[in-house]
Amino acid sequence: MESTVQALDRIADRAATRRKTAPAPHLKTGIEGERVAFFWLMRRGYVVVARDWHSSRAPGDLDLIAWQGQTLCFVEVKTRTTRAVAPAQMAVDYRKRRVLRRLARHYMRQLPNREVDTRFDILSIYFERDKPTDFEHFPAAFSWAEVEQR
Repeated sequence: MESTVQALDRIADRAATRRKTAPAPHLKTGIEGERVAFFWLMRRGYVVVARDWHSSRAPGDLDLIAWQGQTLCFVEVKTRTTRAVAPAQMAVDYRKRRVLRRLARHYMRQLPNREVDTRFDILSIYFERDKPTDFEHFPAAFSWAEVEQR
């Protein structure tokens, strides 16, 4: 299944290039990271129920939404081609966490049973040259409430 999705993505990329609508290289890296993250989570027993979820009432997107057992996980995927600048997960700053919480609330309103355990995960992926793809998973990286730092 993973190789089929990868092949279809390559075909779509070629078509977009011909139409001159191909995404910028950094966006292509992010899209590839989200695709790889989807299969990485599935291999670990997660049931992915949404990819690139958007709300009509709030800007932004939720990269992946998945169940791990009885817990609904909102997974933010951060993909980098190098570790030279900063860890990928550091890009999920206060503003980004606020956007993710707002979107998660919108998603939760759609559920018939809103009384489920939830958590916010960050999955950092590194596509470094001449190295295997590296995954760093941070389950429960942040919560529904922002903790004040002193």
